[in-house]
Amino acid sequence: MLSFLPGDAYRSTVGRFPSVTLGFGEDTEEEKEQPKENNAQKENACQQWLRKVCRCCHPKSNEDDNAETLKNDRKPVTTDIDINELLLKVRSINLMKSKSGENRTEHHTNRYHGDDFVIRRGQNFQLWITLSRPFNPNTDKLHLELKTGPLPTVSKETHVIIPLVEALEGNRWEAAVVAQDDKRLNLSVNSSPSAVIGRYQLTVETNCANGPASFTADPANDIYMLFNPWCEGDTVFMDSEDVRQEYVLNDVGRIYYGTENQIGARTWNYGQFDNGILAACLYILEKSGTLPSGWGDSVNVVRIISAMVNSPDDQGVLEGNWSGDYSGGTSPTAWSGSVEILKAYHKNKGSPVKYGQCWVFAGVVTTVLRCLGIPCRPVTNFNSAHDTDVSLTTDVYLDENLEPIDHLNADSIWNFHVWNDCWMARPDLPPGNGGWQAVDATPQETSQGSYRCGPASLAAVRNGQVYLKYDCPFVFAEVNSDKIYWQKNANGTFTQIYSEKKTVGHYISTKAVGSDERNDITDLYKYPEGTEEERIAVETACRYGSKASAFSSSKAEDVSVEVTMDGQGPTMGNDAELTITLRNSSSEKRTVTLNSQAVVMYYTGVPKATVRKHTVEVDVPPKKTALDWSLEYKDYKDQLVDQAALMLTLSGRVRETQQVQATQFSFRLRTPDLIIKPIGKAVVGEKTAIEISFTNPLPQVLKAVTFNMEGLGLLTARKIKYGDIGSRASVSLTEYFIPTLPGPRKLLASLDCKQLTQVHGVTDITVEEKSNAAL
Repeated sequence: MLSFLPGDAYRSTVGRFPSVTLGFGEDTEEEKEQPKENNAQKENACQQWLRKVCRCCHPKSNEDDNAETLKNDRKPVTTDIDINELLLKVRSINLMKSKSGENRTEHHTNRYHGDDFVIRRGQNFQLWITLSRPFNPNTDKLHLELKTGPLPTVSKETHVIIPLVEALEGNRWEAAVVAQDDKRLNLSVNSSPSAVIGRYQLTVETNCANGPASFTADPANDIYMLFNPWCEGDTVFMDSEDVRQEYVLNDVGRIYYGTENQIGARTWNYGQFDNGILAACLYILEKSGTLPSGWGDSVNVVRIISAMVNSPDDQGVLEGNWSGDYSGGTSPTAWSGSVEILKAYHKNKGSPVKYGQCWVFAGVVTTVLRCLGIPCRPVTNFNSAHDTDVSLTTDVYLDENLEPIDHLNADSIWNFHVWNDCWMARPDLPPGNGGWQAVDATPQETSQGSYRCGPASLAAVRNGQVYLKYDCPFVFAEVNSDKIYWQKNANGTFTQIYSEKKTVGHYISTKAVGSDERNDITDLYKYPEGTEEERIAVETACRYGSKASAFSSSKAEDVSVEVTMDGQGPTMGNDAELTITLRNSSSEKRTVTLNSQAVVMYYTGVPKATVRKHTVEVDVPPKKTALDWSLEYKDYKDQLVDQAALMLTLSGRVRETQQVQATQFSFRLRTPDLIIKPIGKAVVGEKTAIEISFTNPLPQVLKAVTFNMEGLGLLTARKIKYGDIGSRASVSLTEYFIPTLPGPRKLLASLDCKQLTQVHGVTDITVEEKSNAAL
């Protein structure tokens, strides 16, 4: 135990123990004369030192310790309050979320009720941040963070860190300072076109020489992120403003019902912008139990909604009822819109609303998908088949006396059935299957264990490609199955006795764009009844069904078809030429009816337009026959889109054997390169020149041409507005720049105009050090 030291001993401790200050000032005579009394009330120097180095063993005295001071030759201790004052702190955030403001107007979200900040992914938005002091980009750091879901994770893209960059590039999460007003910063923020949709909490993290600071998330600053049909990088992109207005922003529509000879229509209030509907739609996603990390995938979200709008296995929005007894709920025919249904579901914490039938399910799906930003429409199919055994046929079983066998006749044909089409690219499927996808929330059959259906590509359904996901066999059967009659034999087996090929899938209808007229879209789901293409699609599909034997199989499979191109393929501005080769491995002549169709596609695989259709009968001798196929420039010039991609689809039948042939061939029209030539040596800090040359491949003038150049260590991004380039004309231009970094570098250039895209070039440039050049 340390004993109390006399006054002189106190002074002798100064300088022996770091940071020890006694706080007594000069000793008084009274203090010298009364050491024992002071011992009972005050700590000696050793005790104070021990308390500082080991607080657990020597806790601070209850006496007034504020008298402790630092020695005059030491710096004063900075308190927590002082540090907080020196930190760069966020005082407030202004998301500029007024309905009439630029953010919500540009994002087409100004019609959503309320003051929530609702925006679309893949698009720029602005915000203001007020700081505790002016921002110094040389010493201060700042970034935004967004979090969504119960366990936000950076790797799952549910925790997004948005860096501050010098210049925005697009198609990624990034932010840049575009204005500064004293303590206020105006940030321009880009989001990723594949971002997870949903509700994000926003925080701002800052850092400076005095340490980091964080702005706590405030629900008033939450960001609601939606799909974006206006963004080319989004899978739900549509390139027509008229169709976006109809299938995303129109909150009232028409749903068709009745029979094919008596088609009726009713108006339906979708109300996707109504108060509380966005919250209800996000609640549906949350209640599904699926991971928010999957909510950036439009295919996945549509599949979730298809399951969650019905209730048999997941306590979804609507309980179906076809019994005629609607006591305890609302008759399906009484509903006239989705708003009341969705609000009731949300208010009652996920208790299914009673009752719905197919058009009610379809109306609610339309509301939810449009609210979330996915283009959607209700579709009515008259004489709609319900295939229960994956036969891809509608089967009617008769006994020996041609009487129906009721317990076997599970398949049915409804007078009408309503489901939905939604629009999206399908990167999970072969090219050509994007565009409209069938989605059915009416609980009929399970799909991967849940009552849901789709999204099924309409292109796949039309061509009988029922092996493509999701649920193409069921949708195909709804619109194009044959009705087959089976009679029971004495031994218990069944024999096919009759078939009807034109019974199913008539007058498939949806509301027209921009009017209340009925638009017949049957041709999107099936080829015209009885045509060779339609029969080929049916037989192709039914090969994958449980009753493939119901269709005549070919006697031989001895003819094959292949599409090839010369060299690197067709070039832009010229006729596209391909070669179709038919091989006959038999020893006899074969006759093939060959149908060809060429379509222009977006690079995502979504078809844009059919540019050529042709049918020809070909005699194929043993061995092989080659056919030249061409697409003239005049047929495709007004239809091409960014990547100049096309697809040729071939289908045919061998007359002698009834063998079916089908194949698809994707290709693009090659564009010319920009030729870039360095002029002289490139030296750090010295003016350098390059020449860019280009020849217009098109027999038309290129309007308002812009050249773009950039190169790391060579020059920052530069736009050169060149003007018009004549038909088949050659041009060249010389540009100057000053390299900033030595070593091997790449200079990139591209050309852009409305008539021609995907034109670019690159050259290698070795930049010398300035000192080397002097030698």
